[in-house]
Amino acid sequence: MNELVISGIKIEDLIYEVRGKQVMLASDVAKLYQVETFRVNEVVKRNLKRFPEDFCFQLTQKEWDNLRSQFAMSKNGRGGIRYLPYVFTEHGVMMLSGLLKSDIAVQVNVAIINAFVAMRKYIASNTLGNRVSNIESKLIDYDHKFEVIFEKMDNEKVHHLFFDGQIYDAYSLLCDILNEARDSIILIDNYLDKSILDILAKVDKSVFIITKNINQKDLEMYQRQYQNIMIKCDNSFHDRFIIIDKKILYHCGASFKDLGKKCFAITKMEDKEILENLLVKIG
Repeated sequence: MNELVISGIKIEDLIYEVRGKQVMLASDVAKLYQVETFRVNEVVKRNLKRFPEDFCFQLTQKEWDNLRSQFAMSKNGRGGIRYLPYVFTEHGVMMLSGLLKSDIAVQVNVAIINAFVAMRKYIASNTLGNRVSNIESKLIDYDHKFEVIFEKMDNEKVHHLFFDGQIYDAYSLLCDILNEARDSIILIDNYLDKSILDILAKVDKSVFIITKNINQKDLEMYQRQYQNIMIKCDNSFHDRFIIIDKKILYHCGASFKDLGKKCFAITKMEDKEILENLLVKIG
């Protein structure tokens, strides 16, 4: 079996069988993604609907004791833990890579999935024919297709293209982006209307808006009930931007009030220098 290694770690050695599934410990996944284990667990807790039991589950004490006996026989060994750990199946790792805020998540994800594929093929090739079901054989055939699908999902998180009429999809994405914020949101758009205020009314973070045109009556009525926005009148911006927590930058090809009315794109901009220059301009 070909060995897949990241930072000196042989990934196949981190894959175990629990409940008839091949899984990886959350701590090992975190190590490969170069983040803390609590960060991985936090992502799962915030997105429970995306992690059914087929994707992620918590070990029982008996299962954990059984795994620790395997660790005791390995060269590396494992330390003690305070809580029973979580494990991820192959598809759980795929889902995690799309949600985890890690610069290397996509690259590591491919290597981990390849390790799952290699392990399954190895098991299949070393198992008597009557123990290899048709379903297992089909899973091996479709592994590459799953990789392609989830790679596209990762790309879609960065570049979104909407066509005329996709109003709900566009506003849904806008809400998802705003919900990423932990502390603050900056919106830059010369033309905002009540539809945007309706969305911001459901946002529990402070929002700083830079615009040159907003209905004063709508704004006054909004601010009588909600105190989460600040407005700055500025005519020096042409394009539309969203800045999340002063760390994440999105560029929008259409005014937020016109989302879905014409073909446009929302793009996540990875260039930190652009973000820093924009923050300096905002002041």
